[in-house]
Amino acid sequence: RKKICSFCANKVKQIDYKDTKFLQKYITDRAKILPRRITGNCANHQRQLTTAIKRARIVALLPFSAGE
Repeated sequence: RKKICSFCANKVKQIDYKDTKFLQKYITDRAKILPRRITGNCANHQRQLTTAIKRARIVALLPFSAGE
């Protein structure tokens, strides 16, 4: 069954990199970005999401990897 993009359904224009609680849903416990086939996002919003997660990592809001 095809998943619906949650961003398109909620009419989200821009994904904010400072909203870490929200971005946390789209990364694994190992701090990997979840792919489109699992999240069900459209290509456009998946790209925005990836960029937002990477920006949050650079500003040290999210981890680059799971600390052992």
